[in-house]
Amino acid sequence: MGNCFSDVEGGKQAVGGIQQMPNSIATTNNNNNGEHNDAIEFFFRSRGIQPLFTQIESDPMAVVYAKKRDGKLEELGRTEVVLNSLNPAWIEKVTVAFQFEIVQPLVFHVYDVDSKYHNVPVKTLKLNDQEFLGEATCVLSEIVAKQTRSLTLNLNNKNGHTSLRNLGALTIHAEETASSRSCVEMVVHCSHLDNKDLFSKSDPFLRISRIVESGGSVPICKTEVVKDNLNPIWKPLCLSIQQFGSKDNPLIIECFDFNSSGNHVLIGKLQKSVADLEKLHIERSGANLTLPSPHHGHEKVLKGQLFVDQFCKKQQYSFLDYISSGFELNFMVAVDFTASNGNPRNLDSLHYIDPSGRLNSYQRAITEVGEVIQFYDSNRCFPAWGFGGRTIDGTTSHCFNLNGSTGAFEVEGVEGIMAAYARALHNVALAGPTLFGPVINTAAQIAGQSISYNSSKYFVLLIITDGVITDLQETKDALVRASDLPLSILIVGVGGADFREMEVLDADNGRRLESSTGRVATRDIVQFVPMRDVHSGQISVVQALLEELPGQFLTYMRSRDIKPSPLHAASTSS
Repeated sequence: MGNCFSDVEGGKQAVGGIQQMPNSIATTNNNNNGEHNDAIEFFFRSRGIQPLFTQIESDPMAVVYAKKRDGKLEELGRTEVVLNSLNPAWIEKVTVAFQFEIVQPLVFHVYDVDSKYHNVPVKTLKLNDQEFLGEATCVLSEIVAKQTRSLTLNLNNKNGHTSLRNLGALTIHAEETASSRSCVEMVVHCSHLDNKDLFSKSDPFLRISRIVESGGSVPICKTEVVKDNLNPIWKPLCLSIQQFGSKDNPLIIECFDFNSSGNHVLIGKLQKSVADLEKLHIERSGANLTLPSPHHGHEKVLKGQLFVDQFCKKQQYSFLDYISSGFELNFMVAVDFTASNGNPRNLDSLHYIDPSGRLNSYQRAITEVGEVIQFYDSNRCFPAWGFGGRTIDGTTSHCFNLNGSTGAFEVEGVEGIMAAYARALHNVALAGPTLFGPVINTAAQIAGQSISYNSSKYFVLLIITDGVITDLQETKDALVRASDLPLSILIVGVGGADFREMEVLDADNGRRLESSTGRVATRDIVQFVPMRDVHSGQISVVQALLEELPGQFLTYMRSRDIKPSPLHAASTSS
């Protein structure tokens, strides 16, 4: 952007390629052919004739913003100025970090840059001194989910107010940087780990987390458990750039001793970036694990070390490669109607609908997850079920259509789910027990049927529940069977129940689920989050739930050698 200026000579400079900095920049505009002439304009207007040219055409520039939760705009970048054009095609790219797990609102402002600002770099232009031409807004997912990776928006007045006159349109094209398809594959091992077990050796596994801007951390990868071993070597790890962000971003690497109760014991941890791990491989050196010391601000350095035996960089298809070539995420939801939620008419019920519009935990989970996933579903018709309730015919059902229909189980959009949920609270009596098996089997049947006629669909089932399930083994069996299908299951626990038994469904402990017949799940398809834990921390429920979803999607596609269609030639004008 340093070579982009707002004068005529600056407008002639190359943009977007590799060029030399000009030795000097002209500070005057010598092109007077298109100057505005008041006398000529008065001559035409006094005779009732609209003059053909009353002013020089605009010198437009676009500014891209990210809209934060508090409504404030954060500038992400500016295009160059295109001189004398009402149909500019900008070349300068604005880089935006795509995050699947959150909604990323974008705001675009278009300005006519005043010609008196000669020899002024675009980055330093004061926008209040320029003429505002129009505004457009969208969500980043709306662009990247299009097969063309292109979206056209009408320009409006500021704050989205529709103009009485046509302000023009803005077309945004997105392209994924080549580096976003990069990943690193590593083989790591530890030596001389501390033993945390009394009668045997530790069963260690690693968990790798990314530090987020708020200061918290989000798990991005975990290894398998190596039983009874203080010098474990794990299977190759593959980390994509979407997971670690930048090779210099700090990662937290924790080594745990696995316990079947879910209370894993921390053996030690360290903080290293991908660049640091590559350096360990090159130098054939190890990094010592540490443990927090009782003395504040100090860490105990342990004898145990982490080594990187292999480190290589690869290129692979990304999540967006699949999405932009027509692959879709189909959203499904299942709501808990068991009696433990409390009478929906009472203020303390988890199902209480506040007349003021404040959302209860069920509504919040549906809205926040649905708003992220809906952009990846073309028709936005979502299967919606309830379980554990007594329906209008007097029978207790563990998978009934939320809309009350005996046939159609789909509703239109997130709003349709919310409306069906509100109606069901009037028509369905809360009962029990809490069974997941029937809902998971129904979702799995839909996912299985899709394989025969459409391999470009991947299904995401959101289950919201207030209690521990009573069919744990049946649920495990259903999940193991479903692990072969294009399906991921997100579980949100609401209310104050003890959800520790539920965590066994989520293979974050490093061990995959096993069925009653001894069959092991093909892959991890479950992500479980207690909503109260998320609210007390710094990571939103949506981030915690959806963080692993692109990885689960890619694991399924790669395991079946399903490839996206040839990549679109992405245009970069906007």
